[in-house]
Order: sequence, then C-alpha cells, then structure tokens
Amino acid sequence: MKHNIILADDHKLFLEGLIRLIAQEKDLHVLYYAHNGQLIMNYLDQHPEEQVDLVITDISMPDMDGITLNNYIKEKRPEISTLVVSMHTDSNMIDTLVQHHVDGFLSKNADSEELLEAVKTILKGGKYFSEAVKQEYLRSVFNKEKETLEMLTSRERDVLKLIAEEYTTQEIADKLFLSKHTIESYRKTLILKLKVRNLAGLTRYAVKLGLLS
Repeated sequence: MKHNIILADDHKLFLEGLIRLIAQEKDLHVLYYAHNGQLIMNYLDQHPEEQVDLVITDISMPDMDGITLNNYIKEKRPEISTLVVSMHTDSNMIDTLVQHHVDGFLSKNADSEELLEAVKTILKGGKYFSEAVKQEYLRSVFNKEKETLEMLTSRERDVLKLIAEEYTTQEIADKLFLSKHTIESYRKTLILKLKVRNLAGLTRYAVKLGLLS
C-alpha cells in the first residue's frame, strides 16, 4: 500500500529534491505539492475524500505559513500527520507546533536519510523530532522553569510545595507559623502568578518545577 504525501515549500530546489527523494521509495507517493500553505489548504478542502497520510511543510512561505497550515490540518483533518521541515528552530515556534500536535519537526540541515527516517516513523504512528530541535526545546523549557522559580519568593515556593504535598490550609499555616488567612492569600497569588486555575494546576506546576523531590 502506498502512502500519499503532500509537500509545501517555497524553495524550488528543496521541493524538487524532496520529490526526487520520495519517488525513490516504492511505498511513498507524492500526491500534490505547492509553494504555499494556502494552496495545500484549498487542495485538502476540495478533496475531502482523498486519502492523505502526511503533509510535509516549511514554516515561512508566502500567503500562509506552515504553523497556520499545521493548525488547520489538525483541526479539520486530524487523521493527516504533519512534518515540519524548517531552517528556523526557535523554541517558541517549536512550542506552538507541539501544542498543536505536530507529528515531527526537522531542521533543513538534516540529511536525506534522516528525512526518510522521520517520514517512516511518522507514517508508523510515531513522532519524530530531530536532535537539534529537541535540544532547543529542552533548553527553552529549562529556562522557562528557571525564570518561574526566580519569579516566586522563597515563601511562595514553600507554600506551593506544601500544597502539592496535599497539606490542608490549616496544616500549612501551622507548619509555617502563619495565619490561615495569609496562606489563603499566598494560594491566590500563586494561582495568578503561575496562570493556573486551581489546586491541581498548582500541584502539576510544583512537580514540573522539581519542588517535590
């Protein structure tokens, strides 16, 4: 069974190379290609019945970028996998794509072997993020956590840790020799500062920040 692949990239040479590379694989077929996301979106709209397994897209393209295209596919055709191949591996972009369930992200500096490996991994239902992308992502997550920790006072960190360890407001007050009312206001501040909605959100944050060792 052949897998149908759609390509979106505004660099002619890269696109041609990709088409040639995929043509050599007997179980892969390039169904359609275009130089911007809008044309891909139109194609998918006009062929709702057609089996499309994977869309490989660049990020910066005229008319519609790869992030918008990925979000559109994940919303309207969630059965289609997406692989982003880009020169840009900035962490906010990676984060946005991960939030919108992209299936893979590869730097344009990758070689053809890695590209095929990414395609095959995704077609088998896996996810593929190249080493460079993973490093960048981890670095940014780590920096964000460091900033968050620095934003909290040491007293707020204590309260957050005890909340996560499931102590009641009264028990936290007793432990820290503060009034119940003070603990309540710490809790409200933490919810605001960490932009979470409730105690479960606070607990998740405490785990993420490594406060529960």
